[in-house]
Formats: sequence, C-alpha cells, structure tokens
Amino acid sequence: MSTTSPQLPASVRTFAQQLSSTRRGARLARLLTHEQLRAWETSPDVTDRAEQIVAELAANAALHGRVQGRDFRLALTQDPATGTLRIAVTDTRGDRLPSPVTDFATSPHDESGRGLLIVAALADRWGTEPYPPGGKTVWAEVSDLAASTAPPHAAEHVAGTPGNVAE
Repeated sequence: MSTTSPQLPASVRTFAQQLSSTRRGARLARLLTHEQLRAWETSPDVTDRAEQIVAELAANAALHGRVQGRDFRLALTQDPATGTLRIAVTDTRGDRLPSPVTDFATSPHDESGRGLLIVAALADRWGTEPYPPGGKTVWAEVSDLAASTAPPHAAEHVAGTPGNVAE
C-alpha cells in the first residue's frame, strides 16, 4: 500500500515598509523590493517587472503624493498558489488623484509623465483605491506566467475601481 504525505498549501507572503516621501525613499523601495523578491525566490520575469513598477509608483508617491513630514507605504503580497504578486503604494494625498492613462499628450522630450503608462504596460492589472482618512493606494498585480495560466500581460481595467489612471 502506497501512502502519500499531505501537502500543506503554500502560504501567502507579505512585506510592508514605511518609507520617507523623498527620492531616496523611492530608491530604497525599489532596492527593498529586489531583496524581498530574491528572498522569496520569485522568478526573474516577475522580479524585473515588479522592480520597475515599484520604481514608478514610489517616485509618484514621493513627487505627487507627498505631504511634508508624512511617509508613503510599500506593500508586497505574494500568493504562490495563484502565482500573483500584488504591489501597493499608499500615499497621503487622496485629494490628488492621478489623471487618466488615455492622456498621451506627453511630449517625447518631457522628462516625466509616463510613469503609469509604464505600470499599465508591465502589470497584468492595476488600479487605485481610497485609503481613509485622506490617502490613496495605487496597486498593480503581476502574475508569474510559469506558475499560473493567466495570459501574458493581459492588462485589464478592474471593474469598480478608478484604475487605469496616470499621474
């Protein structure tokens, strides 16, 4: 008689960190993401995409979501069962919502204005949600194509969220 040992379901992994709303804080967010995903043994595809997404969202939080003396928050949640990594950056400026991504008026010579277009291109899904009492969270999800059956880069608007917006 052959017996199999029971398999425990993979547990969801989380990481969260408050960071200063500065360029240095934004850079540290990207470095912390790299190290955390390396520790979780995340695939290189997901890690590369996540690092760029975090860089854009953290830069937006430091530039557009900054309130003097208030930090922004980086949160990573990895669900090995679904192969999904959720990135969430929360800032304290709920009154400054991003502009729609459909605004392609940014000149090719401008040094900024493309951050959330990059997020939209790299994420499978993304959007925004209020963070009471006065902030907002911009989130993005990246699927590990080797671990899931999701189609590659099926960027979609999530119903019920103000998603697909740009700062």
